[in-house]
Amino acid sequence: MIYTITFNPALDYIVQVENFKIDEINRTKTETILPGGKGLNVSIVLKNLGMENTALGFTAGFTGEELIKKLEKKGIRTNFVKVKEGFTRINIKISSIGKDKVEETALNGSGPKITEEDIEKLFKKLDNVTIEDVVILSGSVPKNISKEIYRKICKKLSEKKITFVVDSTQELLMNVLEYKPFLIKPNKEELEETLKCKIESREDIVNAAKELKKLGAQNILVSLGKEGALLLTKDDKVLYSKAPEGKIVNTVGSGDSMVAGFLVGYYKTKDYEYALKTGIAAGSASAFSIELATKEDVELLLKQLV
Repeated sequence: MIYTITFNPALDYIVQVENFKIDEINRTKTETILPGGKGLNVSIVLKNLGMENTALGFTAGFTGEELIKKLEKKGIRTNFVKVKEGFTRINIKISSIGKDKVEETALNGSGPKITEEDIEKLFKKLDNVTIEDVVILSGSVPKNISKEIYRKICKKLSEKKITFVVDSTQELLMNVLEYKPFLIKPNKEELEETLKCKIESREDIVNAAKELKKLGAQNILVSLGKEGALLLTKDDKVLYSKAPEGKIVNTVGSGDSMVAGFLVGYYKTKDYEYALKTGIAAGSASAFSIELATKEDVELLLKQLV
């Protein structure tokens, strides 16, 4: 079983507006309400690609109940800790469609208050995870939670020899590298933030990935947007693949989709090159659609890459 952990999930209210204007009333062209949060995006795409998984994390209030309903309607197992104070956040994602480009603006909510008792409940759920499972930690954590939380979780998983993936940045990421995550997925900007360096070439990207590998990461997948992605494998191979062609509609969740696609490709074939291309196809399929990647869209785009 694959488990995803999302500390601050959301309902994403996604709207398209033609030429969004500040200080004016804007009429939406389309609007959609979807489960949101990086870990949940991974869960949805894994399920879409045929891989069963369970979503862990924290929910609260009426929005939390609606979030669970939407996930279960998609066939995703859930096992959230339901916290007492606050409510699951609502994130507003605005895509302004212009003549020549699409501009994206996000207004993200704060989320509920998570207590030490709630954290303990999550750890008890992790007691049921076994060496045959995979755990994916994605995104940031609420302000009232210590940045040490990822370290504590990964230490626990490492001690049980459980495979885990981390998609986060800066302190949250650096804190867990010593426990040797199977996969991390920074983009170019996140590499710069995390390593406090300037990246201007593909060679710089490879060197930055090697620094993270020295610190413990096994495989480093660097998403490069419309330029594709680069993978530094645990056996020091550097792989690159371009991105397929298509029109960008909504980039929310495309990086999470890449993680899901990579894992599906890897566990299907144990081939890193195929996994890289499947990851890129999944990330692109989400970017080319309002909703997250479907199996049909991924298979179609994958034909451009293999």
